[in-house]
Amino acid sequence: MTEYSTTSHTNNRVSAALSAAFVPTLPILAGFLFLGVTYGIYMNVSGFSFVYPMAMSLIIFAGSVEYVTVGLLLGAFDPLAAFVMALMINARHIFYGISMLDKYRSTGRKRFYLIFGMCDESFSINCSAKIPDGVDHGLFMLFVTLLNHIYWVAGATLGGIFGSLISFDTTGLDFVMCAMFVVIFLEQWKKDERHLPALLGIGLSALCLVIFGSDGFVVPSMLVLLIALTLLGRSEIKQDSKAGSVAENVNSSSGLTDSPKPTFSSDLSAGSDTTDGSDLPAGSDTNTGSNLPVGSDSSASSDTNTGSDQKGGQVQ
Repeated sequence: MTEYSTTSHTNNRVSAALSAAFVPTLPILAGFLFLGVTYGIYMNVSGFSFVYPMAMSLIIFAGSVEYVTVGLLLGAFDPLAAFVMALMINARHIFYGISMLDKYRSTGRKRFYLIFGMCDESFSINCSAKIPDGVDHGLFMLFVTLLNHIYWVAGATLGGIFGSLISFDTTGLDFVMCAMFVVIFLEQWKKDERHLPALLGIGLSALCLVIFGSDGFVVPSMLVLLIALTLLGRSEIKQDSKAGSVAENVNSSSGLTDSPKPTFSSDLSAGSDTTDGSDLPAGSDTNTGSNLPVGSDSSASSDTNTGSDQKGGQVQ
């Protein structure tokens, strides 16, 4: 029974994470299918069988590098040039990895695949998505990465298989990637109440585009963005810590001022004994008021204070 309940709990965790990860990857599905099919067709018309785009999309999993690899495979063998080219194209992933260190640290063995499978789209979702309550964060990021990987491999394989059967003008399909990032940006803009990081990204990228040109602005803009967002994050952390310390001081001071103070009643109920009568002389009426004249009504003692230094009146 225990084993069955454990298995059921695990299945629920997996299904919840998969369901939560599938919805934000739907735009990626549309973009990757088009781009993957285009890549597969490109490999097919270049003389490669469907095995090449399928294997390269599965192992390399870097769309820009895979497109460049077609020319490298058709040219002279130069592994050093291939390494430098791949490093320059995907240098932005260095900054992706730095920003995801904290998120991946607590994912256990899943982090190895998360590091391997991190692409622009997976980074965008895993970095900014609001994961629903009760969903395992590690499984959510794992399924986001896995689903995007499956989309790309499926598109490239289909393009490689049916590339010879499809004949159409593929001009403009490369804009699908740009359109997909615009959709992701707009969704994050609507969900997030703070737009300063997005505005910084637009402004600093445009500035680097003007300074470095369209061929070399990606790496500088990523570096500037990393520095700017790091400084912004530190300033916000300092502000939060100051706010927390102020709130703590206010709570501690209010706790001292609001503490209950001891109260003393000045009025004693009639007939209450302030002394046990042990010090009173024999025959003294302990219920009578102090300093009453002879023959006075003892019930009048309700309006008098029976002090501890006073003795009850002597009854004749």
